[in-house]
Amino acid sequence: MLRAFDGFAGTFPVLCALRLAPLLFVRPGELRQAEWSQFDLDKGEWRYLVTKTGTEHLVPLSKQSVAILHELHALTGAGRYVFPGARDRKRPMSEATINAALRRLGYDTRTEITGHGFRAMARTILHEELEQKPEVIEHQLAHTVADSLGTAYNRTIFIRERRVMMQKWADYLDRLRSGAEVIRIGSGKAAT
Repeated sequence: MLRAFDGFAGTFPVLCALRLAPLLFVRPGELRQAEWSQFDLDKGEWRYLVTKTGTEHLVPLSKQSVAILHELHALTGAGRYVFPGARDRKRPMSEATINAALRRLGYDTRTEITGHGFRAMARTILHEELEQKPEVIEHQLAHTVADSLGTAYNRTIFIRERRVMMQKWADYLDRLRSGAEVIRIGSGKAAT
């Protein structure tokens, strides 16, 4: 799939959204509504409010994500939205855009993958293949993490670990894309 993105014949902003979706594994609505004012590309950070909870969230950006965003900034950086709408640049891209792009690439968004599916994929592979701690992954997914002491006293956000994890994840995806890495699924069957 990552190699298929390179053959995408749609617009450059949609191609960038396709490339960023697996790298960032945020909720599709948060990606499509991203605003340039939320990004600090020099620090490699994206800060926004989580749509489900209204809480602030930080996404550490890998070198690969920053490179994609720099390229896209040349095209959409003068506007509010990172991914402006095709018909109205004052609005974000349509909520159907990512899934429509996946379908154009030949993927069935009912049975194979959706824009939201990158979250589950990342959660599984980060834990099983890259041996990342579940609580660190859950924080990156902007999920509430259960704590025996209670969330009232837990202010841990694992930012250092998340920075390292996000770069490991991006490097892993690069290896998959180049064919240097193979995903092993539960039974040991290789997936491409």
